[in-house]
Amino acid sequence: MNKAELVDAMAASAGISKADSGRALEGFLDATKGALAKGDRVSLVGFGSFSVNHRPARKGRNPQTGAEIQIKAKNVVKFKAGSGLVV
Repeated sequence: MNKAELVDAMAASAGISKADSGRALEGFLDATKGALAKGDRVSLVGFGSFSVNHRPARKGRNPQTGAEIQIKAKNVVKFKAGSGLVV
């Protein structure tokens, strides 16, 4: 499912227009990005939680040449599914 399909599904499920659904989704994404940028955790009970994990610098290998390279440290977003998220 892509973003447009998600907006359509949200609009149909909530009985609102696609424009309103799109604005709601953008609002959720902006709020989540802002919270994660501050280092906060975003938890949706029954769905899951988003958090920021720090990956330290490490050594890797260039797959083409086999030469050793240094991979920089970075922060990544982690999602942990909640118990209510059943497929």
